[in-house]
Amino acid sequence: MPYLFSSESVSEGHPDKVADQISDAILDEFLRQDPESRVACETLVTTGMVVVSGEVSSNAYVKLQDVVRHTIEKIGYNNSEYQFDAKCCGIMNALHEQSPDIAMGVNQKKSDGQREIGAGDQGMMFGYATNETETYMPLGIYLAHRLLRELTVLRKSGVEIPYLRPDAKSQVTIEYDDDHRPMRISDIVLSTQHDPFDKNDQRMLEKINNDIKRILIPRVIESCPADIQKLFNDHIKYKINPTGKFVIGGPHGDTGLTGRKIIVDTYGGKGAHGGGAFSGKDATKVDRSAAYASRHIARNFVAAGVADKILVQVAYAIGVVDPVSIYVNTFGGSRVGLTDGELAVIIQELFDLRPAAIIRDYKLDQPIFEETAAYGHMGRMPGHKLVDFGSNGTKNERKVETFTWEKEDRVDDIRKQFGL
Repeated sequence: MPYLFSSESVSEGHPDKVADQISDAILDEFLRQDPESRVACETLVTTGMVVVSGEVSSNAYVKLQDVVRHTIEKIGYNNSEYQFDAKCCGIMNALHEQSPDIAMGVNQKKSDGQREIGAGDQGMMFGYATNETETYMPLGIYLAHRLLRELTVLRKSGVEIPYLRPDAKSQVTIEYDDDHRPMRISDIVLSTQHDPFDKNDQRMLEKINNDIKRILIPRVIESCPADIQKLFNDHIKYKINPTGKFVIGGPHGDTGLTGRKIIVDTYGGKGAHGGGAFSGKDATKVDRSAAYASRHIARNFVAAGVADKILVQVAYAIGVVDPVSIYVNTFGGSRVGLTDGELAVIIQELFDLRPAAIIRDYKLDQPIFEETAAYGHMGRMPGHKLVDFGSNGTKNERKVETFTWEKEDRVDDIRKQFGL
């Protein structure tokens, strides 16, 4: 029997995402100056206030106020009417040095004198991939992110929908058939913060409804591949700003914290999640780096044709270099004549999952994390950006790779392994 599955996303102006972006911007600035920085940065945002706390071990000197204000300005909180303004919000700095007990287990030397890294914490991390979309992401979260990315483009252009404010949420419900294939889009929920541009609330809501359906939705449809465009139909149930009004929002409407949107950050509730947040953590924290590595494995296995969808789990003990376990679930869909347990053994042979190797292979000691902190860490387009590594007024621009864990660079190796 067909069934429904829903996934949500939030915009870069959502208070939890504001906190995530501040934490990752601070992390990037530490890494820009010192790639061996150890950072665990937590941020709280509320009315007129930002609180930054956590543990750091680094040779860098970060002008924290400048980083925080620049990040908030870039998101779009630059108006005192929002009760949270980049220019005048208070900023409290409660960062302190990393515990030496943790550092002792993380920073290790091998017998030959080479540097090794123990896992920064215990825990289990999951990677997931499915061939529902060209990005190997579940369709619901794929569309939920796409709705808000397009909405943000419209907001920042200020032309077609000039009354938009930064805070927004989306939710997409997909109807699947008995073989777990998407059949149609059932419901789209979208709540967007807005200016109080009309004294009549009902008239204001009707205007927002019409603009979202007339301007935003066609842009989203046009941005999708043809097979996904066909899933849009006249029977979709739209719920636009279902409370009727959304003027008060952002950190003034709801306190934001780093790490509270872990399902938005990953697979929208599909697959699984180990519970560890990503933003504000350097790559020795396997909550982040091993989640990226397991996603890379899952994406390349599905892209290689091993199965239509794959879940990969990897688990660690704090201070220990090698993972304590690797688990694979192909949901009964393996095409290579091997059990999931046998696939896990092959993954261990093909991929080096020691923390130092993950950092090396995915280049996670670079300042590439602020980009991940809104619209999902997974399913993004690998690319490059220019980073100025200069100091004291000198310029030293270098190109660094972004979203390296989304590269399909091991497909040939996997196909060769299985004779595909």
